[in-house]
Amino acid sequence: MTNRVVVLGGGTGGTLVANRLRRRLRREDAEIVVVDADDRHLYQPGLLFVPFGLARTEDLVRSRRAQLHAGVDFVEGAIESVDLGEREVRIARSEPIRYDVLVVASGAVLQPEETDGLTGPGWGEHVLTFYEPRGAAALAAALDRFAGGRVVVDVVDMPIKCPVAPLEFAFLADWYFRRRAMRDAVELVLVTPLDGAFTKPVCDRELSGLLRAKGVEVVSEFSTGAVDGRGRRIVSYDGREVPFDLAVVVPLHGGAPYVARSPGLGDELGFVDVDEHTLQSPRYPEVFAIGDAAGIPTSKAGSVAHFAGEVLVENVLAVLRGNAPIARFDGHTNCFIESGFKKALLIDFNYETEPLPGHFPGPVGLPLLHESRLNHLGKRAFEWVYWNALLPGRDLPGVGSRMPVRGKARVPAGSRVGV
Repeated sequence: MTNRVVVLGGGTGGTLVANRLRRRLRREDAEIVVVDADDRHLYQPGLLFVPFGLARTEDLVRSRRAQLHAGVDFVEGAIESVDLGEREVRIARSEPIRYDVLVVASGAVLQPEETDGLTGPGWGEHVLTFYEPRGAAALAAALDRFAGGRVVVDVVDMPIKCPVAPLEFAFLADWYFRRRAMRDAVELVLVTPLDGAFTKPVCDRELSGLLRAKGVEVVSEFSTGAVDGRGRRIVSYDGREVPFDLAVVVPLHGGAPYVARSPGLGDELGFVDVDEHTLQSPRYPEVFAIGDAAGIPTSKAGSVAHFAGEVLVENVLAVLRGNAPIARFDGHTNCFIESGFKKALLIDFNYETEPLPGHFPGPVGLPLLHESRLNHLGKRAFEWVYWNALLPGRDLPGVGSRMPVRGKARVPAGSRVGV
C-alpha cells in the first residue's frame, strides 16, 4: 500500500520538506499532501522593509500551490484538529485525511488580543505591528506622516518569529529619519523582555553597542502587561511605564489554533513537542514538526526551517522504511541583521555555539558580527534564493545543515569584538 505523508502548512518549512520528499520518493511509494487554509505564500522577511518604502506587500505574496513540485497534492482548507490515535487530519467542510507520517509546519501566529488593550484605541493608527502585511502597510503610512516624537518598538514576549527583526526595525528607523533630516526630532526606544538586545552574550554586546551608537535607548527586562493606546503608554506587569507617540508592537506568538484542539500534539503555547535533534514526537513516532511550529530551543527563523529540513527529511524516510531516525539537527541558525545605510551584520550559531566573529561559511566568506555592505547585499539577495532555491528544496553549495566551525574565532568571556 502507498504511504501517505501529510504536511500541515504550506509556508517555508512545509514547502521545502514536501519538495525534498518528492525528489527522494517515487510516486508509487508515497503520496505527499500539503494542507493550508489559503493559497497565499508570504515572504515574511520582506515585511521588515515595507514600513520604510523599500518593499510592497503585494510583491511578497505568491501562490502556495505554485511553489510545490509536480506530484505534491495541495489541499486548501482550514485544519480543525488532528486525531493522533486514528492518524487523521480533520479539515473544515471536507473529508478527514489519513496519514502514515505527519509533518506539522503550521508556523506561529500572532495573538495581539492576548495583551490587554493592544487591539483597543489606537490599534492600526498609532499602535501598529509590521509582523503581518496589513500592519506593515499601515505602519508605512504612519511613518510617512510622523512629524516627530517618541517611537517605541515593543516586544511583548518571547518566542517570536525572527527575534532580530525588532532590532532591525530600530536600525532602519534611525536610517529612515536621518534620510528625512528629522532624526533629532525623534526618540527611538527598544523595549524587550530580555536582559539585553539579544540572548547570546557576545552578540548582545555587539548589538547593544550598535544600538547605543545609533542613539537607540534599550529598556530591558520589561514584561508588557498592557498597551494603553488612548494614554499612549506601555505598562509592564510590575507597574513600569514607557510613553510613546508611535508604538511598533511585536505581539505574543503562539502555535496554530488547531494544535491546542488536538490532545497530545502541542505544549501550552500551541507549539509541537518534538525532540530537538530528530524533530520527532517523543510519543508519536510518526509525527514530526519543523520551523516555527516546533517547540525546540532555536530562533523561529526561516534559516532554521531550511537547515532542519534536511534532517527531518532523512528521518521521515527512515520511519517510512521502518527504521529509527538517526539524522540529528544541531540547532543551526543563520541570520542577516540589517543595520541601515546599506549595511548589515551576519550571525551564525547553533545549540552549543553562540554567534562569534569570523567568516561564513568558512575562512573566506561573509563577515560575521561585522557591519558590511556585503552582508547587506546578501540580505537583499536572499529573497531570490528563497523563492528559487530554498523553497524548491535545493541544496545550497557550501552551506549544509550542520553549523560550520571553520572560519569562526573564539572570543574570551567579557571581551568585545570591534565592528
